[in-house]
Amino acid sequence: MALQFGKKYSEKAKPSYVYSIFGVALVLFMLGLLGIVVLNAQKLSDYFKENVEFSLILMDTCTPEQATIIKKNLDHNPHIKSSEYVSKQAALDRFRKNFQEDFMELIEYNPLYASINFHLKSDFTQTDSIKLIETKYLATRQVKELYYQHSLVESMNQNARKISIIIFVVVLMLFFIAVALIDNTIKLVMYSNRFLIKSMQLVGATRWFISKPFVLRSFVNGLLSALLAIILLAVLGFYANKIIPELSSLIQPADYALLFLVVIIIGVAISMWSTYRSVTKYLKLKLDELY
Repeated sequence: MALQFGKKYSEKAKPSYVYSIFGVALVLFMLGLLGIVVLNAQKLSDYFKENVEFSLILMDTCTPEQATIIKKNLDHNPHIKSSEYVSKQAALDRFRKNFQEDFMELIEYNPLYASINFHLKSDFTQTDSIKLIETKYLATRQVKELYYQHSLVESMNQNARKISIIIFVVVLMLFFIAVALIDNTIKLVMYSNRFLIKSMQLVGATRWFISKPFVLRSFVNGLLSALLAIILLAVLGFYANKIIPELSSLIQPADYALLFLVVIIIGVAISMWSTYRSVTKYLKLKLDELY
């Protein structure tokens, strides 16, 4: 009779699991979106830093062969992402193209300098790293100066630090909110099973015997919620990349794989933890306290 009661009660409680799965999936979806924003923010920061151009202005006495040696030295520097040699004539051609003007009609010589333009890796677009490079190459007689936009580099680094702190605080707050939402969703499901849990305890079942089926079910439900959230994120990402193709270059497949793995771990872990807590709570309550 008790088994029949438990079976009927379990069947009546099944719809609540469906709502739980969708509810947790939506929360995990929001966490996944936040993860994508965090990854994109870091990638965008790196992208802008690595697109800052630095120019080693060469002396007029510097021969192409000497410039090639300096460029090779730059290419072997682990801080440098890429470099390019620009001759005096190439600099003049670029000036004509960019400004649609030709000052050679007014003067008889090319006043522009040859240069080696390079881009630093994002981790080294810092004032101290730039100073080291500047000191090293200014010691070379063929180098006149290192030119770059000081204010732009300082502004990017300051803003990057501020944005990182803001994102960290927001992520932390939203993570705890997400945990609370998932926990409350699971608690509502377990509330509907409180009499079943207490009935099993009253007939002599051990705590682990009672908890085991609920915890296993929460594992499956958490996994389903995570997979549903991943499907939603994948669909959203597919259409976002279709509308804005440049987004595909920001996050690599490995980043998505790691993000999806984190979503699965969070979904399963919180579901199992919350379920076990709820079962333990109802086992400790007296029968009169369940009403």
